[in-house]
Amino acid sequence: MIGYSWLLLAALVLGSPYWLARMATSGRYRAGLRGRLGVVPAALRAVVAGKQVVWVHAVSVGEVLAATRLVAELSAALGDGWVVVVSTTTATGQALAKERFGMERVFFYPLDLGWAVRAYLKALRPKMLVLMESELWPRMLVECERAGIPVAVANARVSDRSFARGVRVRGVWGRMLRRVGLFLAQSEEDARRLVEMGARVERVRAVGNLKYDVRAPKQSRVAELIREAVGKRRVIVAGSTVGTKNEFEESVLIHACSEVARTVPGTVLVLAPRHPERFDLVYSMSEEFGTVRATELIAGTAQPVKPGGNILLDTIGDLAAVYGLADVAFVGGSLVAKGGHNPLEPAQFGVPVVMGASYENFRDVVERMRAAGGIRIVKDGEDLARTLVELLTDREAAKAVGERGRGVYEAQAGATERTVRELMGLLHGAGR
Repeated sequence: MIGYSWLLLAALVLGSPYWLARMATSGRYRAGLRGRLGVVPAALRAVVAGKQVVWVHAVSVGEVLAATRLVAELSAALGDGWVVVVSTTTATGQALAKERFGMERVFFYPLDLGWAVRAYLKALRPKMLVLMESELWPRMLVECERAGIPVAVANARVSDRSFARGVRVRGVWGRMLRRVGLFLAQSEEDARRLVEMGARVERVRAVGNLKYDVRAPKQSRVAELIREAVGKRRVIVAGSTVGTKNEFEESVLIHACSEVARTVPGTVLVLAPRHPERFDLVYSMSEEFGTVRATELIAGTAQPVKPGGNILLDTIGDLAAVYGLADVAFVGGSLVAKGGHNPLEPAQFGVPVVMGASYENFRDVVERMRAAGGIRIVKDGEDLARTLVELLTDREAAKAVGERGRGVYEAQAGATERTVRELMGLLHGAGR
């Protein structure tokens, strides 16, 4: 660990000109810097005073969404005298977590340096640390082991890239995995991969994907405003869209929907970029097509949405509810090689779902939906336009696709209950 700590510190020092420049020009990484360096917020200290603590770490927006119901049900199972606190790594995850869990018990995850990690463990004295999905840091695992704090990984998954890398360095990676008390994997395949990478087989359980249990907020002002703005027009919601250096999913979608409008006039495209820092870029790409920002709808300054126009969803945490407005949903990160995002968010509404061919991050989910006929996979923009036209014009076929997708969603529910049961077992010593 001494060598690791020095390497991490050296990387931070050598990279400091880059980080400082990013802080100065974009504001990124500036938020929560004191907390990341080990200064525990006073409000957090006050929340945990006199309480027994479970610490849940959710990296960004996707993990916060997956953790929302888990935190609620875990808090209920723990009862009085306990508090579940939540950390995130990204600023967008932090904003959503504060909205979902309250300001006082949400904080930034510390850098994986000894003094920063120990400061939080000393202040929180957690009875258990729950890491969401795949966020493993060596120093944190070592310090928890030394302090006798059990660590669980909930909704654990292993991507193709992580698996290939992990198997190559199994000797090193396996030592870290064996410090984890319990892996609660999304699927049997994820469980198998964890064991092959070095996790102890008796500490790995396949309990299902927490994202099957994600529920859209019961109320969303943004969704209500968009519904009013589009009226009875057909709506395509494109969620979690991304771009690479040379490819932008939004550009493909805008041009595909221009083709769609020739057959289905008046169709409105709602664009929801995955990363907030891309909001302005996407607006500039789509402005000439008559794009209205969701924040303008909130402020009451928006122009009417033109026939064939676009709406830019430039808010955080509203996408799940907005999917409920869709006649067809496209799930991003899939037309470019990013591994795809969660198709269950629109599927819960019975909305027909379309994705590109890159869906490795959600392979188990997508393959279940494909087997049931509850999703359409497209290879390029031309195929996308053709599929959108088909689903918007053949409403019976679209309804059937949507209902089959919702059937997959409902059949796989229950992962949260199983996860809470396993975590309570670990907390009380049954799983250790």
